[in-house]
Amino acid sequence: MKLLLVIFIIHAIFIPCFSFDVPGKDLPLTLDYYKSTCPTVFDVIKKEMECIVKEDPRNAAIIIRLHFHDCFVQGCDASVLLDETETLQGEKKASPNINSLKGYQLVDRIKNIIESECPGVVSCADLLTISARDATILVGGPYWDVPVGRKDSKTASYELATTNLPTPEEGLVSIISKFYYQGLSVDDMVALVGAHTIGKAQCRNFRSRIYGDFRATSALNPVSETYLASLRELCPERSGEGDSNVTAMDNVTPNLFDNSIYHTLLRGEGLLNSDQEMYTSMFGIQTRRIVSKYAEDTVAFFEQFSKSMVKMGNILNSKSLVDGEVRRNCRFVNT
Repeated sequence: MKLLLVIFIIHAIFIPCFSFDVPGKDLPLTLDYYKSTCPTVFDVIKKEMECIVKEDPRNAAIIIRLHFHDCFVQGCDASVLLDETETLQGEKKASPNINSLKGYQLVDRIKNIIESECPGVVSCADLLTISARDATILVGGPYWDVPVGRKDSKTASYELATTNLPTPEEGLVSIISKFYYQGLSVDDMVALVGAHTIGKAQCRNFRSRIYGDFRATSALNPVSETYLASLRELCPERSGEGDSNVTAMDNVTPNLFDNSIYHTLLRGEGLLNSDQEMYTSMFGIQTRRIVSKYAEDTVAFFEQFSKSMVKMGNILNSKSLVDGEVRRNCRFVNT
């Protein structure tokens, strides 16, 4: 709580603020989409997110992750929020999501408040996109303008959730290809991975890393050895033991959105193989340079992160733009 208080004070003095032209002038998204229909939407979401993050700083990372996992499957259309029904197979049980995503009840909480003020107006997709921006700010990250006007999908894709989302043990080339498929560059990828600076990972997702090449990438540093020992105590080598135990991906400032995660990679201490690959992979000439840049320059990281979040948020589901809806309940298609 003391750390959060410091963050709020810092932000009262100076919040890094980045404003960009929306990529693709023909996008049906605008900054004032709700100006006449729900003018308080940004304030309502901000106020509730302040409460949510104050209750548990980890909620910031949970919301950002939900947004990321949503946009990589069918575009940013809130398909990730849909529960399974007899007629719809959702994405929540797909392998990259089932042990990773949480926070659905937080979205429900915000949605209920918005529905009481502006019934049937604000989409769950926009709600999640705005909430991810506010979550970032509330733990020390930058501000950016959020274009809105997304529609909620009436479908989900278990298959795309299984294939489109990067996994913790994936190699660099494969991960880059998944970002390219979404129209995101290597610069976008390295910046967006920076959100791991406030994230946590389960033992099942970093076991192979700490019993694999962790010692090699950290160059047998005595301090790194101590850190590795603590990780192995938390996460036994045998599969199935302690699988759901969690630890911070940034073990220095886990509740602060900063560039510390890149320093972790420079030390060779990245918790996830997919993260460490950006600095130590033989294919990582470009990513290594970008990691070093963001480790040296927080402002450069913040600026690119803001641009990349806008760009990712603009990945749209063309089908939903035509026949999408504004769900009354984010978990279910309207009936």
